[in-house]
Amino acid sequence: MAVLPIRQVPDPILRQKSKQVRSLNGSIHKLISDMLETMHAAPGVGLAAPQVGVLLRVIVLGIPEQPDIVLINPKIVRKSGERLVNEGCLSLPGYIGQVKRAVSVTVKGRDQNGSEIRIKADELLAQALEHEINHINGILYFDELVGMDKPRKIEPEESRL
Repeated sequence: MAVLPIRQVPDPILRQKSKQVRSLNGSIHKLISDMLETMHAAPGVGLAAPQVGVLLRVIVLGIPEQPDIVLINPKIVRKSGERLVNEGCLSLPGYIGQVKRAVSVTVKGRDQNGSEIRIKADELLAQALEHEINHINGILYFDELVGMDKPRKIEPEESRL
């Protein structure tokens, strides 16, 4: 396992749409291990493969007091409700902004063993899922800021996604 460098804005890879993972092999498993280690070292609650320079549809999540989640080829299949949240990003450290996120989401994908999984989530997990799935689609949180808001400078410990 290795801590990988996190790509930061304005790196063009962050704006590209990621490709489907076609088969699980040793390189995908190594990527997942490295992403988990990188996310925890950052520290963050989520990381998408493009943030470490890999254009594949892989995300990892590390919500406090919950087991880590690995999703391959994740897709949001249902959203409900709407709420305003302050959000940051490991690819734009030191800033947060207010965005609209769903109250709850349902996501389907595959786990690191290739098994199909479906996750129904709310609160921070729902927010992190939307945020990271946006990353693999080339969308960054500040693209969705409420109104004419701009990301505001913060202390490093406030930025967690």
